[in-house]
Amino acid sequence: MTTTHSQLSKRLGYTFKDTALAELALTHRSHGTKNNERLEFLGDSIVNFLIAEALYQQFPKVSEGDLSHMRSQLVRKETLFELAKKLHLSDHIKLGSGEFKSGGAHRDSILADTVEALIAAIYLDSDIEQCRQCVCCWYAEKLTNASLHTLNQKDAKTALQEFLQARKNPLHIYTLLNTTGSDHHQQFEIVCHVSLLDTTIIGKGNRRRHAEQAAASEAELEGARSRNSLSRVIYLYIFLFSSVISVVVGLIAIVY
Repeated sequence: MTTTHSQLSKRLGYTFKDTALAELALTHRSHGTKNNERLEFLGDSIVNFLIAEALYQQFPKVSEGDLSHMRSQLVRKETLFELAKKLHLSDHIKLGSGEFKSGGAHRDSILADTVEALIAAIYLDSDIEQCRQCVCCWYAEKLTNASLHTLNQKDAKTALQEFLQARKNPLHIYTLLNTTGSDHHQQFEIVCHVSLLDTTIIGKGNRRRHAEQAAASEAELEGARSRNSLSRVIYLYIFLFSSVISVVVGLIAIVY
């Protein structure tokens, strides 16, 4: 086993008996027909099961609906990408030349998929108990800090969508405005079009998804400011109307 593989095994907390299985888990489809897509498929189901099991045991009084939402937060691509960065998987992924040159080794979707493939590979190389130990170790900090409040917080895009749907307003649209920087350090500018707001909302981020989240968050703030302004106007009208009524009542009392 190479030094590089030894470092990865140490980070994973697992040493593969079948090193070919580990290699397959780290091989992206751009590298060839023998790749990790089938392992990714299996790993997706395994991580969902293991995290669901962990949450079920950790939160005995939480409802099924809340458990489902908590699980989705922990197994979503963004969370898997965070795990991949901690495991330094970008140093080990095998990519086709084109994907490698375009910065694929640092692409969040590729890294997240590789985590799922590795989970499946560990399961096939050992058993579900060993796989459980590895996954729970990787997720230890997130599970320790997990709570119904933190894991049920909606991201900005979801919150904005639900806000508009609840008021039967047309849904927002994201449009790519500009992309700058090199392949490895791109900066995205996204415009969020919300018909309810008479203004242009722009979000920036080093990934398109992050830029969309930033735009959605700004749209939420703008919506809140608009609602507050409307509330102040309504309050002012009510105050003025009440004052006029008071004056009229006072005049009537004087006359009669």
